[in-house]
Amino acid sequence: MIAKSIEEMLMAKQSGFLIPGDKVASVQEDNPLTHAFLLLTKVRYSKIPVLDGQSHLLGLLTMPMITDTMIELDDLSFEPLQKLTVKDVMQTEFDTIKTSADMDLALHLLVDNPFIPVVDDDHVFCGILTRREMMKAFNYVAHNIENEYDIIEKPHQIAKHA
Repeated sequence: MIAKSIEEMLMAKQSGFLIPGDKVASVQEDNPLTHAFLLLTKVRYSKIPVLDGQSHLLGLLTMPMITDTMIELDDLSFEPLQKLTVKDVMQTEFDTIKTSADMDLALHLLVDNPFIPVVDDDHVFCGILTRREMMKAFNYVAHNIENEYDIIEKPHQIAKHA
């Protein structure tokens, strides 16, 4: 559990945590892989959300998922990109959090993920919570906690040796 004082300071910065869905590059499940390839190349993100027509989060897509379809035994071919769609190669198992998730869960998931997709109760994509933004908030806490709270050092316990 996060210390109350730290959580309060983090929550004061929470408006910057969520990057809204309309600001995040995404693709539709039925987009051709050529479109996804060009988008990932242009935005230079490592991973982007895959949505349906109603903005429900269905998956995640990376450049290696696309380029794996292009690799043949001894050559590289763009032909599969013309035939396949995003839903043919997207990752369907991944972590998400709800808009109502607590800070502990978000921090736990960000240890292993550069970002966590945020969804509402109907699984509509709301945006992403990034490790970068969370680290900026922790940087703020680390530099300002003593300005906000009186920190009292507890005496160290001396281990007794038998």
